[in-house]
Order: sequence, then C-alpha cells, then structure tokens
Amino acid sequence: MSGCARRSDLARGRFLRPRLAPGHRLGRLAAVTFFLTAATCGAAQTPQRVVSLNVCTDQLALLLSPETLVSVSRLARDPRTSAMAETAAAVPANSGAAEEVVLLAPDLVLAGTYTTRGTVELLQSLGYPVALFAPIDSLDDARANIRQMGDLLGRPERAEAVIAAFDARLASLRDTPARRPRVALYYAFGSTAGRNTLPGDILDAAGMDNIAEARGLPYGGTLPLESLILDDPDLILIGRPYAGHARATELLEHPALRGSGKLHVIEGGQDWVCELPQLLDAVAEMRTLRQTWEAAQ
Repeated sequence: MSGCARRSDLARGRFLRPRLAPGHRLGRLAAVTFFLTAATCGAAQTPQRVVSLNVCTDQLALLLSPETLVSVSRLARDPRTSAMAETAAAVPANSGAAEEVVLLAPDLVLAGTYTTRGTVELLQSLGYPVALFAPIDSLDDARANIRQMGDLLGRPERAEAVIAAFDARLASLRDTPARRPRVALYYAFGSTAGRNTLPGDILDAAGMDNIAEARGLPYGGTLPLESLILDDPDLILIGRPYAGHARATELLEHPALRGSGKLHVIEGGQDWVCELPQLLDAVAEMRTLRQTWEAAQ
C-alpha cells in the first residue's frame, strides 16, 4: 500500500494494493514513477493532486474539490456525456494513458471499475493510490458515492451539504399521481433498462411505471420492436441521436415508432448517468412529461 494512503481510505478498503511481480521490468516509466512518488508521498493527508479517469468520478471531483483536480477524462468536456462539461473545460484533459497520469504526479487517482483497466492495473503495480467507483443503480447509490468521494477528497462537509440539498429537492419532486403512465425506455439496438437500474429508479421517482421492469429486463436488456408494440406503452422515451447516420439508432427511426405519437426525446441524456445533483434534473424532466401526459388524458 502506498505510503501516501490515508487512514480513512484504508478503513474503507477502496485503494488497490500494489501487485508488482518479482522480476517485473517497468523500464523508463518505473524510473519516472519512483521519482514522482518520492516527491509526493510527503504531502498532506488530504489529496492535493487528483487525477480522474472516468466521466462520473470527473464530475464528482469537480463538484466537491475542484481546487485539487489536476486532470479529468476527455469525456468530462463533452456535453453529450457530461453534465458538467462547461466546468470541466477549465481542467486539463487526459486520454486515460498511464504515462500521462504518472507525469501529473498525482497523490490520488480516481477511476471507474469498468474503465481504463489496463491503466488502473499498471498504476496499481507502481504503487499509486487508486480509488474505484462502481456504476450506480439507484438514487440511493448516488448518495453513497457522493459521501464516499467527500471522504476521499477530505471534503465531507461539502458532500453532506450536497446530499442534504439533493434530498430536499427529491422530496419536492415526489408526488402521487392519479395514474402512473406505462413507459418504455428505448435505446440503440432496441436495448432498455428495467429492474434495479438508475434509469428505472429515475422513472419511479417521477411517478412512472417502467414496462421493462415488468418484463424483468436488466440494464442493457433487449426489448424487440414487436414486443414494444404489443406492450403498448403510454410513452416511449428515446435519447437524442448523435449527428450523422448510425446503424445503432436505425431502429429508433422505424415508422411504427415515429407514427405512434408516443415518442419523447430525452433532452438531457447526460443527466441520467452519474451520481450528481443533475440526476434530479432528469427526474424533473420526466415529472413534467408525466404531468403533460396526465393533462391530455
């Protein structure tokens, strides 16, 4: 374990242990790492140079400790994938390569459990403290990750303030509709999200019933077009396609969908992904859609 790791981090078990195989040759990168690690291990316990490799950890760090963030992933600056793209534009971006990270001399690296695995494993072998965050499946998970990030970055008070505001706004958005519309989330290639998924939880908080949940479909489960038509949902939610033609989104252009009068394009798709207060913008958008639908019945 790196000598720069903090007591609270050790207790939570979030850091990866170095796994340097006997005789492993790291070459020039090892020499650079040795120098930079020696220079940073004497730093204060609160991280002072944080590098993030994942679009969700990018934004969490921007939210809670922007002053210690020295680099974010390129996706953080893309408004199609990041709810904080404008803020992230002021921070240098990285491509996720280990060499870039080492030269930034971080005392903490943030990553997702399923992204940049090669980089994470190499940094792990070099002794860098790496904190991994799993994708969230619910609004409750969002609170947990905000709190965890606050602890890691030495900003627990900021994290608790964000959570308190999150809970207050969520409470104001919840209501009891006379009738909950049956809704289908329909993504590229006919994929959807059902039970125990963040999109499903957003729909539930907005007072909607997700037809994929009734079918027991997970995130990324497939809902054939024929099944979608037979299920006859009240609303069909699709993301705004990227510019240009793509086979992945051809199904969304099918006449059976376009002519149904039930399609709604989700405007803020970037708000549906990460553990941020912007999740509630997604809830608010869906609540407004539900109220519009109710008024038309």
